[in-house]
Amino acid sequence: MKDFLVAVFYDLNMLWIHALLWLNCSRDIRGLENVPRKGAFILASNHLNNADPPLLTEATPRRIAWMAKMEWFRTPVVGGLFRMAGFLPVRRFEADLQALRKAQEALNTGHVLGMFPEGTRSRSGGLGKGEPGSALIALRSGAPVVPVAIWGTENVKLPRDILRRNHAVISFGKPFTLPRPRRITKQDVLDGTETIMRQIAALLPPPYRGSYADVAAPPVATAAEGEK
Repeated sequence: MKDFLVAVFYDLNMLWIHALLWLNCSRDIRGLENVPRKGAFILASNHLNNADPPLLTEATPRRIAWMAKMEWFRTPVVGGLFRMAGFLPVRRFEADLQALRKAQEALNTGHVLGMFPEGTRSRSGGLGKGEPGSALIALRSGAPVVPVAIWGTENVKLPRDILRRNHAVISFGKPFTLPRPRRITKQDVLDGTETIMRQIAALLPPPYRGSYADVAAPPVATAAEGEK
C-alpha cells in the first residue's frame, strides 16, 4: 500500500515537473536507449545544480528513488514531500548504515536508485572526486550502474530562473556492473568509485570533467555481460 501511494504521489508530481520544464527548459536527451525499462539499477550522475534532480527525473523513463542529504528531510514541508516521493535520506560524508540498508532494499525490490556520487554539488562546474557510497552499494547489491551526465544547469539560479528559458543536455551511458569479489575490501570500493566516476566523466564535454579529465574511462563489463 505504501509503495502504491508513493507511486501515485510521484506521478502527480511528474505532471507539474513536465509542465514547468516545458515552459522554461529545452532539453537535449541522449542515449535514452541505454536506460533499462525493467529491473533494478543505480543511476549515477554528476551534480551541478538543485535543478538536476527534477531534470533527470523527467528525462528517465523509470520512477527513481533518490538518495538525498539528511538536511532536506529536516526542512519543513520539503522533508515531508521528499518522504512522500520515496526519497531516501543519507548522512553525507560518513558511514550511514541505515541509508545503505534502505538503498539495498530499494534495489532488491526492483527500483531505480538515484545517486550523485560526488556527494554534493560541484562549485567549479567540473566533476569532483567521488565518495565511496555508490560503489559500495553497487558491489554489495550487484546492481548495474547507469552513468549519466548533465550539463547546462550550472548557471541556473532558483527561483530567479523559474520563468527564464534554459537549455540542458542529459546523456545516458550504457549500464555496466562492477566485479563482485567474495569479500569487499577498501581497495575494491576505491576501484569501483574510480570506475563509476570515469564512466560519468566520459559522457561529459572536456571542460566539465574536472578531477577526471586526465584519463579515459576504463573498460567495464556491460550489464548483459555481467549476467552471463
